[in-house]
Amino acid sequence: MTRPPLAETLDLEPHPEGGWYRRTWRSPVDVTLADGRVRPTATLIYFLLPAGESSAWHKVASDELWMAHTGVVTLELGGDGPAPGAPTTLAVDVDHPQAHVPAGVWQRTVPSAADALVSCLVSPGFDFDDFELAPS
Repeated sequence: MTRPPLAETLDLEPHPEGGWYRRTWRSPVDVTLADGRVRPTATLIYFLLPAGESSAWHKVASDELWMAHTGVVTLELGGDGPAPGAPTTLAVDVDHPQAHVPAGVWQRTVPSAADALVSCLVSPGFDFDDFELAPS
């Protein structure tokens, strides 16, 4: 897999869901969740979605806030059932610079004609133990 130029510039790595990412911040404050998991109060990443690429259906156990830098990322949200349902669509771009994905909601990105760079803030902080890919 060839790393796109912006991924090279920002030192991004392939993400298991698709696209490219790098954690840029982790809160120094941890929180113990009701089920005993310990997570930072929040984490922040860059997420690059190159033109024509998409991400797989997945869900995260925390709320996510997507913030646009360049291009357009179109998110499809598929509800909180055992598998993704009929999607609703959100655009994250300069006209809609923030989008909220609630904890436990299936999501994926769909391809666009140009590269898109966003930041994603996750609270409580992201941990791959809280990440689930949809069955294929």
